[in-house]
Amino acid sequence: MFRVALGVLCSALLVMPLAAQAQTIAIRAGRLVDVEAGSVRANQIVLVVDGRISAIGPSIPIPAGATVVNLSAQTVMPGLFDAHTHLCMTVQPERDAKNYYYTTLNDPDSMRAVQGVVNARTMLESGFTTVRDIGNEGNYACSSVRRAIEQRLIPGPTMINAGRIIAPYGGQFHLQPDKRALGEPEYAFADTHDEMLKAIRENIHYGAGVIKIVVDDQRYIYSVDDIRFMMAEAARAGLKLAAHAWTAEGAHNAAEAGVASIEHGFAMTDDDLALAKRKNVVLVGTEYLALEASAQDRAKWVDRLKRAHRIGLTLVYGTDVISAVVGQTRGSLAASGVEPWIEAGIPAGHILQAMTINAARLLGVEAERGVLKPGMAADLIATFANPLDDPSTLKRVAFVMKDGVVVKPLSPAP
Repeated sequence: MFRVALGVLCSALLVMPLAAQAQTIAIRAGRLVDVEAGSVRANQIVLVVDGRISAIGPSIPIPAGATVVNLSAQTVMPGLFDAHTHLCMTVQPERDAKNYYYTTLNDPDSMRAVQGVVNARTMLESGFTTVRDIGNEGNYACSSVRRAIEQRLIPGPTMINAGRIIAPYGGQFHLQPDKRALGEPEYAFADTHDEMLKAIRENIHYGAGVIKIVVDDQRYIYSVDDIRFMMAEAARAGLKLAAHAWTAEGAHNAAEAGVASIEHGFAMTDDDLALAKRKNVVLVGTEYLALEASAQDRAKWVDRLKRAHRIGLTLVYGTDVISAVVGQTRGSLAASGVEPWIEAGIPAGHILQAMTINAARLLGVEAERGVLKPGMAADLIATFANPLDDPSTLKRVAFVMKDGVVVKPLSPAP
């Protein structure tokens, strides 16, 4: 028995050095985008060791035994961010009459978790290596999907999720007095400060990494004081507050309170855009929705984006995709959200910042992700064209690496 045990121990000792050896990948990048500077460097080597970037330069020596990835004909840049996703909701337009309220009645949480698994994978394959999942996820199906990604049970982006949305009574649904329960568990209704505190603490307990509130969408809305109270409670746990604001009044209150981000901001005036800038509020404008809107509303979305950029408000890319489209994935739909930005004439460098470093700062992961530098996680993508010349190339990403793992090998040029 002793000799058997000794043999097992010796075998383990022989295996341990092999397991401890660093996995090294050398990426030959034909063009490398510096999203902070808005510039491109040619013919760079990106050395990745155990999932992190160890060195970048034109003449970095490639260690013996390293895996070489040849992207010498492509442009390499940091992985993309979508800061307004709903991975555990898929509206079936015909079945649900294009209304996500009916989706919540038709799909149980078990199905929504499965949808989250599929949507997470397609987001990653489309180049989105980090997402902020911002509610409407049933009874914390989003937390389960996030944990499965973190445990490497399923492929998916780094995920910061919100759990249940906190809202004035009724949320975004038009409830009837004999069907009061139909708003749950999508929303945690909170009208007093005690209710707000409880809703925030329950979300944190069940795995939320950000707190999402609906400021308006009712005849009564959260006041500046209400919003500041919730910001303070979230901050005690190190979390930020994201505020859905569809009306001008709601956006004004959110901006005045100084939330981390205003979601949508469809009706924001120039004065409130300027107020948000002074208060260091980020706008996650969900301009993808312009693609589903009437011509009149599309023009309003694009105009609000133009005005926000002109005023100098920090912009972060977020899509709010929830509906299934035949022939498309959640990832390809999210990538198409770049079209209104191009239509609005936003400079390509600013679009890339909104999809990378600006988003990383909002999500609080800028020390790990959002740029390509030594020490950062090896989240990177490659495109066929230079996105600083043609941002539409982001709609078809050629290669994806997440934490040093290739999740989408180089695809053939279109």
